[in-house]
Amino acid sequence: MPPVTAADLALPPPSEGTAEAAVRVAQAREAQAERAAAFGPDAPLLNARAEGAQLEKAVALDEPARALMSRAAEAGHLTARGWTRTLRLARTIADLEGAGAVRRVHVAEALIYRRIGPTMPEPAPMQSFSSAI
Repeated sequence: MPPVTAADLALPPPSEGTAEAAVRVAQAREAQAERAAAFGPDAPLLNARAEGAQLEKAVALDEPARALMSRAAEAGHLTARGWTRTLRLARTIADLEGAGAVRRVHVAEALIYRRIGPTMPEPAPMQSFSSAI
């Protein structure tokens, strides 16, 4: 995680509290379980475990979302594994929003999270006050 900046500290408090977030998460998990039920009792319940036909049906990208995914892949930002992981994440983002369909905005957000994960540079080491003088 990057260090907290002064700008971060100046931001207004979040508009959503822990209790509200917990309700959204519960609703998202319920939506995932309902989708998985259509694939039988052995189907993975969570988007993070969905594969193949189950994932493709759950995600069902619209054309703008598919175009964005294709551009990311063509630019070399997505491997086949990265494509699948981004689809899962976009579906989860849409579920947390309460959206039935995965739209371009969900794919864009998923791509942003994928980019700041392992490719993020390590923070510079902290200098002690005495060594900075």
